[in-house]
Amino acid sequence: MKSLFETEAHQDILQRINALKSTSKAKWGTMNANQMVKHCQGPIKVAMGKEQLNANIGFMKKMVFKLFKSSLYNDRPWKQSIPTAPEYVVRDQPEFKTEKVALIDLVNEFNKLKDKTDWVAHPLFGNFTADQWGKAQYKHLDHHLRQFGL
Repeated sequence: MKSLFETEAHQDILQRINALKSTSKAKWGTMNANQMVKHCQGPIKVAMGKEQLNANIGFMKKMVFKLFKSSLYNDRPWKQSIPTAPEYVVRDQPEFKTEKVALIDLVNEFNKLKDKTDWVAHPLFGNFTADQWGKAQYKHLDHHLRQFGL
């Protein structure tokens, strides 16, 4: 799996985000491009400790989440239209250009953390290494860019 910490993968993601337009149509799912660029910011913010998810799901559910942890960063593509955490659902119509710039800024900020060692634990999946965080962020962005044909 590529990592957002790899120069080539980082540049690839930026080029694909830059190719996205507010009029780009999704091949699956219910989000439009405006919502997608806002949605994709959430997981990056969580990884960087800028945002929290509701972790009040109980011990058993947390154990189940940990069983699926590797699916966040392994080489197998995610299925189309998989559910997302409620905190990541974008119901309004954010301004595309503003959110696209914010996403690009977050991707660049995250990329600069490749040598970071003190990552916050994911509230549902637990601790990740820098390598796992980099792969998980790439995989999430790749999934949604493919959703819009990029």
